[in-house]
Amino acid sequence: MNRSVFALVAVLSVVAGCSSDKDAWRNQPLVARVETGMTKEQVRQIGGQPLLESDRTVEPGTCFDYMLVQSGMQQPYYVSFDLGEQVDRTGFMTCAQWSNAQAKSREPPSNMGGMGGGGY
Repeated sequence: MNRSVFALVAVLSVVAGCSSDKDAWRNQPLVARVETGMTKEQVRQIGGQPLLESDRTVEPGTCFDYMLVQSGMQQPYYVSFDLGEQVDRTGFMTCAQWSNAQAKSREPPSNMGGMGGGGY
């Protein structure tokens, strides 16, 4: 039971962090104006040249890393592109962090011990 409560608290913390990030940074051009389906060129026109452009590691495509700056604070932000070079996702982390999160979400659960039978 304690694990369930801990997991719930962790998930709620992440969700709360994401919503506050979006609220705090919503007026930044990349956050406010980049939309799914835009091209790399359209994103560059809005956000300028990215700090880094990398190939995605989990799904084919590419990813732009940006650093948002506001009131002396910095926040990583990524813009991810599919094979057609159109935006398919954005978020408040680096491309590497996004790739790691995708890879982990595709791993089989580690708590599958005792799968061999009913045990009854």
